Amino acid sequence: MSSLASRPTALIQARWGFFVFIQSLAALLAFSLLTGCGPSVNRYLLIETSLRAHDPKGADAIVAAAEKDYGSKSRVLYGMDRGMTLQLAGEYQQSNVVLEQAAEEVDRLYTRRIRTETLAFLTNDSALPYEGDPYEQVLINVLKALNYATMGQWQDALVEARQIDHRLNVLSDRTKEKNAYRDDGFARYLTGILYESTGDVNNAFIAYRKAYETLEATRAWSHTAVPSQLRVDLLRTAEALHFTQELAEYQQAFPETRWESRQALQQLAQVVVISYNGRAPHKEDQFLDLPISLDALQLVLLNRGLSQSNRQSNRGVDTVLYGLNGRVVRVALPRLVPQKTHVKVDTVNLISDNGSRVTVNTEMAHNVAAQAEKALSERMAGITVKALARGATKFAMAEGATRGAQQAAGKDAAPWVGLLVGLLTKGLAVASEEADKRSWQTLPDEIHLARVWVPAGRYQVQHSGSGPLDPMKPEALRTLSLGPGETAVVIQRVMP
Repeated sequence: MSSLASRPTALIQARWGFFVFIQSLAALLAFSLLTGCGPSVNRYLLIETSLRAHDPKGADAIVAAAEKDYGSKSRVLYGMDRGMTLQLAGEYQQSNVVLEQAAEEVDRLYTRRIRTETLAFLTNDSALPYEGDPYEQVLINVLKALNYATMGQWQDALVEARQIDHRLNVLSDRTKEKNAYRDDGFARYLTGILYESTGDVNNAFIAYRKAYETLEATRAWSHTAVPSQLRVDLLRTAEALHFTQELAEYQQAFPETRWESRQALQQLAQVVVISYNGRAPHKEDQFLDLPISLDALQLVLLNRGLSQSNRQSNRGVDTVLYGLNGRVVRVALPRLVPQKTHVKVDTVNLISDNGSRVTVNTEMAHNVAAQAEKALSERMAGITVKALARGATKFAMAEGATRGAQQAAGKDAAPWVGLLVGLLTKGLAVASEEADKRSWQTLPDEIHLARVWVPAGRYQVQHSGSGPLDPMKPEALRTLSLGPGETAVVIQRVMP
């Protein structure tokens, strides 16, 4: 009798346990819908606000306070973001410390990936360590070189120039696709400027030539013309080295270009202006729905036709509809969202103590948005294959969980159990699908550059843009004291 009496109690306990299980799944589903990329989005909005207010120290404080939020999988990204904001704040030495840590982590991750040969194929890429795209890795060394040059530590800047050269050569050897990112015109151009500023005219010419060839070869997708200043630099260094053939070739290629000899510039001082214009693009989710049967997809499409709610709300409704009739696999792919700058030309004024003024316009030397688009397009095939495999696996697991729950609950409860478990497991699979949207968002949209030679002396530096640029605060003005043959590097951020 005791054994028979205990059966109803056991059945109640079993079904109560199952109900608790369902509640837990529901809580997990709700949590997945409410979380996502919100914190990082808010962080970058705050950084942008600080930069617009000409408060780079405030922007850096935001990144520093969020170090733990980046997490262990995004140590490289934190180093890149922090390195940029520290540079803008004038903390060049500390910027190089965190950039070097990021570079070391990139090398460590690459070595580990080569050793293991395979990554977790079915793992969402956002759960994997972020290595940065190749162009971002090159820019780590570019920023370090600029920091050293700004501090006047030219030998250290040359070390970074050689590191840039090495990294690009390795990248070129590693990359087999003809039209892939395998060299960087801006990085090459910068190394040329560093070499020439330290008197190494031969290596400067080699770097200028590589920059010119790379910019010409990548113009179709980089949308970056060869700067007129680079043409001048090629002619000047070819003449200085007595490269008669090369000089004649470039004269024929640039018939309208005029230049001054290196000898004529020896007693003058040089100012190199690096202008970071606008905001780098960011990534967002784009969803691909693959029907296993058309019923669920038709429900979702009907919902989208009737609903005017935002994307996140639609995603929640989709989750329920997929769960009710969920024979649709959903995958998330990253989509690049450009944020093009309105500043086309940045005008720089150098005002001497005697009131004379020298004016120079910057030219675009690096299209960061185009580089980001190129990097994503090159990886998209692999991202898509992984996303499809992941989505199919989630669907199979949800189907298995549904059948398992039906069997565990018993014949009488099977219909409602199947409905609830299908709703939650398949809905959770949809809600948890998210692309890896990490990227170096503290970068600008474009990098502009200008070189100008002026008589030795003291100068105030002012700049203004051709677009809707807020007037600079008086404290943003900077003073340069330049001796004959000296070079000063000025870095500025323009946020229209």
